Amino acid sequence: MLVNLHVKNLAIIDEVEVDFSDRLNVLTGETGAGKSIIIGSINLALGQKSPKDVIRKGADYALVELTFRADTERQRALVEEMGISMEDDEILISRKIMAGRSVNRINGESVTLAMIRRIADIMIDIHGQNEQQSLLHSAKHMEIVDRYAREELGDRLARMAEGYWEYQRLQQELSQHEVPEEERLREISFMKYELEEIEQAALVHGEEEQLAEQYRMLSNATEIASGLGEIYGMTGEGNATAAEQLGQSLRILHKLSEYSPQMEEFANQLSDIDSLLTDFNRDISDYMSDFETGGEQFAEVEARLDLVRTIKAKYGATTAQVQEYADKLQEKLMQYEEYEQYREELLKSLAQQETALKSLADEITAIRQKVSRRLEKEIIKALKELNFLQVQFEIAVRPLDHLSSQGQDEVEFMLSTNPGMDLKPIGDAASGGELSRIMLAVKAVLAQHDEIPTLIFDEIDVGISGRTAQMVAEKMAYIGMTHQVICISHLAQIGAMADSHYLIEKTSRNNHTSTDIRLLDEKESVGELARILGGVEITDSVRESAAEMKQMAEQVKVKLRA
Repeated sequence: MLVNLHVKNLAIIDEVEVDFSDRLNVLTGETGAGKSIIIGSINLALGQKSPKDVIRKGADYALVELTFRADTERQRALVEEMGISMEDDEILISRKIMAGRSVNRINGESVTLAMIRRIADIMIDIHGQNEQQSLLHSAKHMEIVDRYAREELGDRLARMAEGYWEYQRLQQELSQHEVPEEERLREISFMKYELEEIEQAALVHGEEEQLAEQYRMLSNATEIASGLGEIYGMTGEGNATAAEQLGQSLRILHKLSEYSPQMEEFANQLSDIDSLLTDFNRDISDYMSDFETGGEQFAEVEARLDLVRTIKAKYGATTAQVQEYADKLQEKLMQYEEYEQYREELLKSLAQQETALKSLADEITAIRQKVSRRLEKEIIKALKELNFLQVQFEIAVRPLDHLSSQGQDEVEFMLSTNPGMDLKPIGDAASGGELSRIMLAVKAVLAQHDEIPTLIFDEIDVGISGRTAQMVAEKMAYIGMTHQVICISHLAQIGAMADSHYLIEKTSRNNHTSTDIRLLDEKESVGELARILGGVEITDSVRESAAEMKQMAEQVKVKLRA
């Protein structure tokens, strides 16, 4: 259930916090007081796209926090499967909205909006002001039937969706490889050519880098040889070379060492340098003797480098990608060369998949038809409790001539609200106000068959009054006996039935407007009911009527609980 709502800097809200009870919570207030903002904040926290002007003027961010309590083992298990840790079975959803971005958290950990929406599907069912319009679409009818039949269907719908995806994949594969014989032979010839070209190239990992280095060296071989020769001329053997100069210096130092021990140290240091220069000259001489400046090796390296780069330009940027392309090409070539056998196996797989899907779809159809009869009776009962006295209601489950990810059915709600009138699609038979009550009847039935603990109704009472309003209020109270219900309403009948009655009010002081929400005590609740019932002036008789309405509502709830 939804334990707590905390909102800060949202639209005209400075900051509000409200704790909800576990039964029927009714929120009332003047038109324009901000009732829609309260429900909007809950939708926002649960992943709805935020409007541009959602942050209160002058604030840096808007914050909405919802605290849920997982009341059942199934809910706790589903939450834990998502990797969310709980303390005292509580789930805190927090959404902080700033300019251009938002930060979403569950129990302090950053999460995606998709994960928040998954949590919402487990914990809450929100009926917005326009949701009844979804009853005009048959897809919603199937969703309702399947939700009611969840236990009987088990994992069949999931297996149907997965199997249908595989069925489509096989169809696509068959379609892609349906080629005329002449074109197939041309493709085989071209694939063989490409494979042969790749195989003959025999690429080696890292080869291109090594060849590029060789190419750079051989391209500048003449300059390298000339430079090395010049260096050797300055350091190697011969007059006035570095080696000759070092030799003369050593002879002088050896002679001077007879006069000073320090000269001996200098001679030793210079001797080390002479040894290093001798080694250097030997190495450079060996390198020059083996160094080739001829064009034959250069031509070979250049040709190989061109081949490697050509193959990579055609088949892949790296050696691994070229090999991957060759592997796929080999697989495709095998399919084309053994085309008839491949096509026959593909057709066989497709037929087997279609047979399995048809069998599964038949099971789904049978379950839908069976549970629809039960659902019809329950919805009719709920509709009569909502003042549809002569209602006829039927769920038509019609088989289609094709499979889909949901089976092979079309589901449509059929309705007649007047005696002697034929059943018609619900969109043709019901007015806007009737659609709202029908959706309430559906929600009331489904609430008894699933484990979603919290239902929110945003002005589901629009367009009704009198006896019908009283029956809607009693239905709300009935749902509130087993579920937490949060209802935004403008009807006194529903407000009177509240187990917890909240007032949403807007105040303006010093050019500052703000919306607040607070829990009413018994006396304040009667006063709010009197405001709803009264006109410009709230008289004593109106207050007495409000108090009487509250007393009668309590008597109704006692009977419902009996």
